[in-house]
Amino acid sequence: MEQALAILDGFFFAAGIFMLLSNSLIRVLIGIAILGNAVNLLIFTAGRLVREVPPIIPRGAEIPPALIANPLPQALILTAIVISFSLFAFMLVLVFRSYQALGSDATDRIGDAEPRDGVKPPVGY
Repeated sequence: MEQALAILDGFFFAAGIFMLLSNSLIRVLIGIAILGNAVNLLIFTAGRLVREVPPIIPRGAEIPPALIANPLPQALILTAIVISFSLFAFMLVLVFRSYQALGSDATDRIGDAEPRDGVKPPVGY
């Protein structure tokens, strides 16, 4: 089971990086979402896959009697889901506003928003 999830995770990473290298901002946004899910799956797989065994040590025992679920990766994944959703929502608004301003979602057109003959920004401080 863990080997299958590791292979699936590799496909997620490959698809996410492929989408990030695209020319369209929508595809870049989808690539970020896929890459976030790939990282969550990687953390989940690294924390061992044990079904229906709560991470509770019985009274009087110093170590668990059997394999238990690791609660730390699960807590990290819950936090990462919230952070990745907020990042996705923020990036979606940025992509929408850039589409409204430029009329295109191509990354080649992003430089068109900068003035060509205007005042140059400072080089250093």
